[in-house]
Amino acid sequence: MTTIAATGAGVGPLLRGWRERRRLSQLELALRADSSARHISFVETGRARPSEEMILRLAGHLEVPVREQNVLLLAAGYAPRFTESTLDEPRLGALREGIEQLLGGYEPYPALVVDGTYTVVAANGGIGVLLAGLPDHLLTPPMNAMRITLHPEGLAPRILNLPRWRGHLLAQMRRQLALSRSESLRALYEEVSGYPLPEAAEGVTAPVGPEDGDVCPFFALPMRIDHDGRVLSFVSSISTFNTPMDVTVSELAIETLLPADPATAAYLRSLAG
Repeated sequence: MTTIAATGAGVGPLLRGWRERRRLSQLELALRADSSARHISFVETGRARPSEEMILRLAGHLEVPVREQNVLLLAAGYAPRFTESTLDEPRLGALREGIEQLLGGYEPYPALVVDGTYTVVAANGGIGVLLAGLPDHLLTPPMNAMRITLHPEGLAPRILNLPRWRGHLLAQMRRQLALSRSESLRALYEEVSGYPLPEAAEGVTAPVGPEDGDVCPFFALPMRIDHDGRVLSFVSSISTFNTPMDVTVSELAIETLLPADPATAAYLRSLAG
């Protein structure tokens, strides 16, 4: 994921940018961080150099992503606090093993792990069932979950409630962009939001809840997908790691697709059998 470049202006303008992004006043931030509005003002204008502890405290209250917290520290003249590992490094061996056990234990239901720009870093056999028949250019690593789902040659033509599901995914990306300044994520959003809808879905609005006052028969918005003439329904759950101390780990998300009805669950179990 792209980082925010540390500017020569120092940490103050960067902190001010994050505060304004969160729509907090200096007083509100000061109250949350057990400081004073005067001190926050001095930090933002460069009249006071914040301690490393203060930077991390402010970043925590501003919900600054771990990657960008390193940028703040560098801009203030401190060393980065958080490492950035690759997933194949020995120090992350326990993480890899845990992810593999989790994905394998979830089968036959689909589950995958993505990074901060939805690049697929791991997936189980249940995902392979859904991706069967897609073109090679979408499945050649590095695969991207958003691209696979919304591309007109991907899953999009098979998703029966595509306008709603697409609206949900794009809203999810917009929420992420509000919490991050990742240029690569923004570029991905611009790409996938510009994909044309399949003809059957053109002109259809994309609400994320029941229409016309109907009661939704599912407990959450499902993705309803045509699989070899059979309708499969899934609801999505996303998990992240609490209090990550590594940039790479902080950006991982585990998505599990839970069968939304007994027929979907039975069908997947029959394939496994």
